[in-house]
Amino acid sequence: MSQTRPSLHRPATRAARLSAIEEVLLTHIITSQSQLSSILADEGIAVTQATLSRDLDEMNAFKKRLPDGTMAYAVGHESAGDEQQDSAKAEAQMSRVLSGLVTSVAAARNLVVIHTPSGAAQYVASVIDKQPIAGLLGTIAGDDTVMAICKDDDTAVARADWLLALASK
Repeated sequence: MSQTRPSLHRPATRAARLSAIEEVLLTHIITSQSQLSSILADEGIAVTQATLSRDLDEMNAFKKRLPDGTMAYAVGHESAGDEQQDSAKAEAQMSRVLSGLVTSVAAARNLVVIHTPSGAAQYVASVIDKQPIAGLLGTIAGDDTVMAICKDDDTAVARADWLLALASK
């Protein structure tokens, strides 16, 4: 995949490595551990085959058959349904959570500011962070405010509109 992604620096920790592996499995078609190891090495993460194998096992990664017959690694829930069904289901779950907890959404440059009732911001941020949302780099949560960092200004406007629509359902 030739996507332009912002540079992401990770510490040399096990948790960071597991996060990197999950991100690679969610964004690439990985058919072998050597291919995964190569992509991780390109990101500055050196890992032995034995460690990679243990990491995949710990993450409950599995191989699934793609529509073209290729077997590729995946994480999450193994399902016979297609990706669009999974996406629609995830969006419906997010909508249920956000509709009860989001009080306002605004875009400011490459940021999306999301207001919640007192004490709900960290939960809302967690719900957002668990979904692979294109153009969203991550969130920071306080007591009643979530700041979502996007890759650029246009993405922030689009994500703010999308989150507001989800919260309004």
